[in-house]
Amino acid sequence: MEFALSEEQAAIFDLARAFGQEHIAPHARQWEAEGTIPRALWPELAALGFGGLYVSEESGGSGLSRLDATLVFEALSRSCASVAAFLSIHNMCAAMIDRFGSEALKGAFLPRALTMETVFSYCLTEPGSGSDAAALRTRADRTNAGYALTGTKAFISGGGYSDAYIVMARTGAEGPKGISALIVEAGAEGLSFGGLEEKMGWKSQPTRQVQLDACAVPAEHLLGEEGRGFSYAMAGLDGGRLNIAACSLGAAQAALDATLAYMRERRAFGQPIAEFQALQFRVADMEIELQAARTFLRQAAWLLDQGAPEATKHCAMAKKFVTEAGSRVADQCLQLHGGYGYLADYGIEKIVRDLRVHQILEGTNEIMRLIVARELARQTGQM
Repeated sequence: MEFALSEEQAAIFDLARAFGQEHIAPHARQWEAEGTIPRALWPELAALGFGGLYVSEESGGSGLSRLDATLVFEALSRSCASVAAFLSIHNMCAAMIDRFGSEALKGAFLPRALTMETVFSYCLTEPGSGSDAAALRTRADRTNAGYALTGTKAFISGGGYSDAYIVMARTGAEGPKGISALIVEAGAEGLSFGGLEEKMGWKSQPTRQVQLDACAVPAEHLLGEEGRGFSYAMAGLDGGRLNIAACSLGAAQAALDATLAYMRERRAFGQPIAEFQALQFRVADMEIELQAARTFLRQAAWLLDQGAPEATKHCAMAKKFVTEAGSRVADQCLQLHGGYGYLADYGIEKIVRDLRVHQILEGTNEIMRLIVARELARQTGQM
């Protein structure tokens, strides 16, 4: 593993960062206030190849590695973690279609997903099944034309906003092997949405329940094979955990950069507060923590790209470590801003709010610890 980025990787990072600074950062507060992201943004990101980051080149995607993709999300999150995280969800869905879909399904959905004319959301979590995702109750009953889906999905980013949804539903018996993945298009008969959720952070992402009442889905919209949906969902989570960690890293780095600039300008007791040694130690600790998080994240991404057997454990560890480090750093940055950090004008309080959910989604950090503990038990046979 090379610790330095290649010229191509540095160019990917710089491209994403420049786009974010020009097209996202100036509008992030407005989009948060409006509770939505302009649809016109997505084709602009897709024009850079960001609509199918790890969709294969054979299918028209960018064919990037998971390490490359973390660079994109880290860079975009320096402008807005909420926007970057929503893009991650779409990319996870596009990659699932590319990896598991039939040729007919790919032909029907991938071209418009890659241009982001069709924006995808992901529907796994339910009101009664979060960490215990395999206990989901949404059913997909066979009909003459395909399936009738009945159930409710909760906390869906893009609910009522996106054009299509990958829905995990039960086609068979209890447990993970009875779950299948199906694509439900907006406007499908029997598809409706709950009210807009009021959230602590990620406010620019419209979040609603997705409600399915005998929702009609054609048979050809089955993703892959019946009974394999849960395995498809789990296969996407390692990369999703890396992406959300990258979003924490990028936003926390933006908070630290803003804090260093503020400390050079803010004066107290006759000098810039950047000259107080106690505060210098605090920003030094934050820099150390972010550099450690960045190295940990990229090592986990590299292991996933290599197909290493320990990749899942490392992705779980990186997700836990980086998201918690990002929140700690953002909180300390708010503290160093004093009362100004609590004001929206300085942008720090938004970062604190946006990053908090990263310890919950893509598997809670408690589940990340469980994954690590189980892997250790498997290796040692002692736990």
